[in-house]
Amino acid sequence: MTRYIAIIAGIAAVAALVAATVAQASPTTPGTAFSIKAAGGPYTASAGTFSCELPDATLHCNSPQDIRSAYGVDAVGDPSTGTGLLGQGQTIVLVDAYGSPTAESDLQAFHDQFFPNLPKPDFTQIFPNGKTDFSSANGNGQSGPVAAAGWSGEATLDIEWSYAIAPLAKIILIAVPPAETEGVQGMPNLFKAISDQIDANPGGTVFSMSFGITEQTFGGAAAQQTAKFDAVFQKGIAKGDTFFASSGDSGTLGVAKQHRQTATYSYPTAGWPASSPYVTAVGGTQLQTNWRWDPTSDVPFTADGNFNDAYFASNAADSPLNVVWNESWLPAASGGGPSAIYARPKWQSGVLPDQGNHRLVPDVAWNAAVNGGVLVYISAYQDYNGPAGFYLYGGTSAASPQVAGLTALAAEKAGHGLGNIDQALYTHPEAFTDVAPIHQGAPNVISGELTTNRMFDYNGDGQAVTWDAVPGWSVNQGYDMATGWGTPNAPAYIAALAGS
Repeated sequence: MTRYIAIIAGIAAVAALVAATVAQASPTTPGTAFSIKAAGGPYTASAGTFSCELPDATLHCNSPQDIRSAYGVDAVGDPSTGTGLLGQGQTIVLVDAYGSPTAESDLQAFHDQFFPNLPKPDFTQIFPNGKTDFSSANGNGQSGPVAAAGWSGEATLDIEWSYAIAPLAKIILIAVPPAETEGVQGMPNLFKAISDQIDANPGGTVFSMSFGITEQTFGGAAAQQTAKFDAVFQKGIAKGDTFFASSGDSGTLGVAKQHRQTATYSYPTAGWPASSPYVTAVGGTQLQTNWRWDPTSDVPFTADGNFNDAYFASNAADSPLNVVWNESWLPAASGGGPSAIYARPKWQSGVLPDQGNHRLVPDVAWNAAVNGGVLVYISAYQDYNGPAGFYLYGGTSAASPQVAGLTALAAEKAGHGLGNIDQALYTHPEAFTDVAPIHQGAPNVISGELTTNRMFDYNGDGQAVTWDAVPGWSVNQGYDMATGWGTPNAPAYIAALAGS
């Protein structure tokens, strides 16, 4: 379980430029999952409304109401009246490192802004290995107590956005510090904490994990080591529990643990635990709600480090659109690909038969974009995160807890735990809105070629982008290894899982 500083490994040449634009990238490494916090903010509300634009209208954002409307969540439950499916009687467990000293009060502020008609959130933060010394936890280290400032954003994102989908559910954050960066030494403590929460909570609990490592990190002992951790998932599934994991934010690019994560693999990789067949892997899309990206340039930033209007240009639209998440300006993309550890599960036998006999990732997708990201209220570590207020976040770490929340609504509808839902997902592709390949913007702008999860790179000038050398996986009709089956349509998704 790791935290990665800056944006993506190997971009040192543009670190200063990007730092002026993107404030931080929280856990973890390329090939795995992290959250990305855009610069700007805090945003302010006025008379109960929220403006989802920066002052110059360069970046777009989504409130809970925007997301709930776009994915049909409001069709199954109404937070304004407290009626319908809102997570009543359900439990969601989030797995992060360190937690946040202001988690409870920040969630309350999020509630007060967006869900004022609902009761106070039911939230608990648990420290299985002892509470973090938050007073000395600030800093830029990848692990150890100084990493807590960076992880506070990740934890807050997961809490507030699982709540946004299932606001009457009981939400538990287990804050387990890792003992490594890109490695496996901290996994036993982490999985003991997960195991303890399986025992402590009722059957049917939904878990979301916003961490991961490149599969190759396990080395030659991968099968033996992952089997021990998979036994924890199997124990929970036997009780009716369901497990989700972010598929990663670096497309097919995986970081090697050598040289403090400065080396990357020269071939496509996938991340674990998303690749486990006992877990549902959540990839990323970019949700364009009332706008359409229309770039005329591959240069995201001007020479002085500001946003380039030609790159970030957009037009108004009157309907939502999900495209594969592949933002060349970060750069970041939906993680996915064939597992190097696991054989093909039976429930995947009917998809992409030409891709061999390996487990394929992801299974589903949800909005993970930064341009079109979600609003998170945070007041922790203000010298690190900025003044208290709402900020713009993205990453598949935003996607996984939201799909977990949606699945808690399905368990509420079913009246029982759902266990491993993967078989049901592959039986009901009609429960999803397919993500199609698309080119946005001028024909010669490669950034607009949203047809794959292949990463982009910055050129030597630190501004223009080109394709990375590591190939990606195509966005296809039906299932693909960039967006899975696509994005859930909430009513159909809930009906399919509850019926199963």
